Amino acid sequence: MSAEKNFVHLHVHTEYSLLDGAIRCADLAKRCAEWGMPAVAMTDHGVMYGAVEFYQQCKSAGVKPIIGCEMYVSPDGIDNKEKKYNHLLLLAENDEGYHNLIKLVSRSWVDGFYMRPRTDHKDLETYREGLIVCSACLGGELPQKILAGDIKGAEEAALWFKQTFGEDYYIELQRHEVTDPNINANRETFPLQQKVNAVLLDIARRNGIKVICSNDSHFVDEENGEAHDRLICLATGKDLNDPTRMLYTKQEWFKTQAEMNAIFADIPESLSNT
Repeated sequence: MSAEKNFVHLHVHTEYSLLDGAIRCADLAKRCAEWGMPAVAMTDHGVMYGAVEFYQQCKSAGVKPIIGCEMYVSPDGIDNKEKKYNHLLLLAENDEGYHNLIKLVSRSWVDGFYMRPRTDHKDLETYREGLIVCSACLGGELPQKILAGDIKGAEEAALWFKQTFGEDYYIELQRHEVTDPNINANRETFPLQQKVNAVLLDIARRNGIKVICSNDSHFVDEENGEAHDRLICLATGKDLNDPTRMLYTKQEWFKTQAEMNAIFADIPESLSNT
């Protein structure tokens, strides 16, 4: 039996992803310290205003804070006023990257806001230095193209990111399988992730792009799933018994290293690359 691979969470939504994330920064830092996780990232949706508290809580707990953001990227430029955007995960690698991330997020609100604070490929290229970029969840540009049947377009996008960010671009894999038959959860996400992951792995391996795995963390413990479900009802203005409302997979808790090793045992490099 192979040794357990080290793993660091790089896709985490704190309470600063308003009405979406339910992880308090203090609880996050404490959990990482308890589990011996050396580092953790904050990647809230479109914002960075939790960065100071996150940084302070992590430093006081002896955990390395990685400041990031899950940004919204307009495929047609920030001047385009259409409700179209893809997700992209950005992490500050150093001081220059932190300041470039600030510029990108600020510009997304001041110049790119339409329905969401949006950036685009032009700005990403301009402020690329010092940033690590990951392809994100099913809402990312590559997964969206794959699900639309545009495999060639997905590969072209991957090559653009590789050309722009070099070794600092990673393809991200997620697996949120619902195994409990008794919970009300989204069971459509996992088959889509499996379909997308197969193509992402092929693109990554043929083009020499490294892969990471992540768990799209929105709450701390597994039992927080029901409370988070109600938070999403508040965010979307839906009743709990509305059959049309948004449902998460309830797999979005802050998983242990052992749990992540079990989920991605067949792709060990995706764990160690984190």
